[in-house]
Amino acid sequence: MANLRLGNITVDVLQKDIKNIHLSVYPPTGRVRISAPFRMNLDIIRVFAISKLSWIKKQQTRLKAQERETPREFLNRESHYFKGKRYLLKVIEQDATPKVVLKHCKIELHVRPKTNREKMKSILDEWYRQQLKASLPTLIEKWEKKMNVTVNEFGIKKMKTKWGTCSREAKRIWLNLELAKKPVECLEYIVVHEMTHLLERNHNDRFISLMNGLMPKWRFHKEELNRRPLRHEDWSY
Repeated sequence: MANLRLGNITVDVLQKDIKNIHLSVYPPTGRVRISAPFRMNLDIIRVFAISKLSWIKKQQTRLKAQERETPREFLNRESHYFKGKRYLLKVIEQDATPKVVLKHCKIELHVRPKTNREKMKSILDEWYRQQLKASLPTLIEKWEKKMNVTVNEFGIKKMKTKWGTCSREAKRIWLNLELAKKPVECLEYIVVHEMTHLLERNHNDRFISLMNGLMPKWRFHKEELNRRPLRHEDWSY
């Protein structure tokens, strides 16, 4: 991967087998990437980047001002999220197997006495994982029928830079654990996005055309996903 310097802005340049040039500015810090065809030399790419400089700066300013979640302390009445809704945490200490219970506007976290913050986080993360794991088969099956594709396997893991990934060869998709906290519509958008890669590898015009046909409001869901509070640790799609 090559780099271009435009004043104090670094642009990552990735050349690959695509027809058109694509510019992206990624949250949370405003990292800039250009994907360009192999045939395009760096001088032409630089001219393109300079022509988009004002747009890049505008996007970076917007992203840096975006709200971020503060680190979780796992204290009573602390805010946590599930399926896009805000819940207040209630920590219940008892000498029993740890569990998480969703009650109205509260997430009850049942833990053994003197459980530390890291263990509480692990217990809640595992609950998020199980909730996401339970909801995905129906969602995937729905879109397999619509798209006439097959997903052989799906997985859930923590990702620092992406909401999801797709292995075309294995027909496997991976989803970011954080999606359990986001609205169901945003989760579905990421599922469709990754499944569309089974039909088209690159984010090119054909990919966009497929997304437009499958999910006409996908841009709205993408914006909604990126507009929601980012984690303090800084990761993005």
